[in-house]
Amino acid sequence: MIQHRLLRLATAVSASVIVAAGLLTATATPSAAVASGPVIDQNFADPDVMKVGRTYYAYATNSDGRNITWATSTDLVTWSVQASDALPVLGAWADPTWSFPPGGTGDHGVWAPEVFQAGPGRFVMWYTAHDRASGKQCIGAATATTPGGPFTPQATTLVCTPETGGVIDASSYAENGRRYLLWKNDGNCCAQDTWLHLQQVTADGLRRTGAETELIKQSKPFEGILVEAPTLWKHGDTYVLFYSANFFGNGSYVSSYATSTRLGGPYTKAPSPLMTTDAFAGSVRGPGGQDIVTGPDGKDRIIFHGWNPDFSYRAVYSQRLDWQGGRPIVDGAKVRYEAEGADFTRANARYAGGGASNGAVVGGIDFDDSRVTFTVYVPRAGSYRLYTRYANGSDAGVASHSLSVNGIAAGTVDYPVTGWDNWQVSERVVTLRAGDNTISYGKGTNFAEIDAIDVA
Repeated sequence: MIQHRLLRLATAVSASVIVAAGLLTATATPSAAVASGPVIDQNFADPDVMKVGRTYYAYATNSDGRNITWATSTDLVTWSVQASDALPVLGAWADPTWSFPPGGTGDHGVWAPEVFQAGPGRFVMWYTAHDRASGKQCIGAATATTPGGPFTPQATTLVCTPETGGVIDASSYAENGRRYLLWKNDGNCCAQDTWLHLQQVTADGLRRTGAETELIKQSKPFEGILVEAPTLWKHGDTYVLFYSANFFGNGSYVSSYATSTRLGGPYTKAPSPLMTTDAFAGSVRGPGGQDIVTGPDGKDRIIFHGWNPDFSYRAVYSQRLDWQGGRPIVDGAKVRYEAEGADFTRANARYAGGGASNGAVVGGIDFDDSRVTFTVYVPRAGSYRLYTRYANGSDAGVASHSLSVNGIAAGTVDYPVTGWDNWQVSERVVTLRAGDNTISYGKGTNFAEIDAIDVA
């Protein structure tokens, strides 16, 4: 166990690569990991959701010539996309003719709106647009008397720091009668770090006040060169900072999270991303731009975008969000558990480089008392798919490990020959109870190493 703990510490600080990982959960049937179909199956990127009365209002990045598109729903599943532009005119500081190349001529760089109610009959929108003076993206504010607008923009920016690459992705958080603004400095435009920032604003949401705090920046391999799209949510006593990372334009885009016991941090990042293309088995491509909202049934949901199959637009998905303490679990996708993070005896962990998930694996499961035991949490009892990521370099052919679930023998997991360090997946079905479960691997035939397991 001492060796185990030392290796876990070493791999935490190594230059490891996390490949297609997701801290997610699954449906209670043994179907492959998959998200429910899109709830808005048209271009509606970076969705922000607000509830007023019994109606949910969603707002999105510019599309089809509109600066801000918006939609309404009563159940977060069936949506009506509105024809009007929620923000028909930009602030005087913004250039309405600037075009962002990936979006074509209809994309004028008006991104990621955030809307909240600041009082009776008073709604505030924060939005990103192109600052004509600096040539960078900045954040402005606008107000309206109804959720659908039209919103009237303020003449000046709310936050604009061209020296840090500009700013994008405003988000709002409120507690104890105070409201806070979160945003990203757009440093990836200019070979700078990208930080997620937090600062209090005035009650009307139109001015920043007090000290500015840097929360997290890009630091993990799966994040690429950036973190962005902050969403802050409090579950119990834990602050959960959701964010997106990597390149938005393809399947490498991911969502992840960090947690803290204090609003201003420090925040500790999850070891693996929360949502990835692989975690949804390709049914969602590049999940990101997330928002969190409580549904009409009182259950939390995560709303996010993902690319359609030919990557021509980003649709909206709505998945149930469960919790294990302060850890979020998204319904419909795989949960990854790293082998080096499991409890193991008469087995050994080793650093295996970038080809392995998180860079480390466990092998030497070769003795009658060898065990590698994972503690797996699922919110609902049922049948789940167990994906074991393995490599088998045995000359003798197919290898296996004995399997037990919650102390009961459950047959074997079988591994065709792959060669060492060629990580493949062996799949089978297991029955799990609600809450914590133990999944234990023991000596079988021939020899194989375990990199990680996914449960879906």
